Amino acid sequence: MFENSSPLPVRTTTRPPSDEELVLKVIPMPADCNANGDIFGGWVMAQVDLAGSVIPARYVDGRMATVAVNEFIFKQPVRVGDILSFYAKLSRIGRTSITVKVEVYAERFRAQGTYIKVTEASLTYVAIDDAGQPREVPRRA
Repeated sequence: MFENSSPLPVRTTTRPPSDEELVLKVIPMPADCNANGDIFGGWVMAQVDLAGSVIPARYVDGRMATVAVNEFIFKQPVRVGDILSFYAKLSRIGRTSITVKVEVYAERFRAQGTYIKVTEASLTYVAIDDAGQPREVPRRA
């Protein structure tokens, strides 16, 4: 995925974002690797979808489905043994949908306590009824 491109600048930080909520932590394993030895992008995307669904689940009071991946940017490769932290933030609540921003930070196996942003994404989820049809997101008081 990154083999023929020039190296991306690596921005490290000792702190994850403070305006977003930690919704998932996971460590990728060797079975999640592609032929280059990096973690499959699809595996990362699946984890982002799970992490992104945490906040909307608090609002929809029932079933929901991912309806759009509005943006997905891989900034750095993910490696076996990285500790991945997924942070989410509510972006928008519509009539039937909720959009969430997700940022993924890696603590490299040998550099724990230092975070590198590896992925960022924006996803939209829609509240659905038992027949799978869109329904209104309940309004909070």
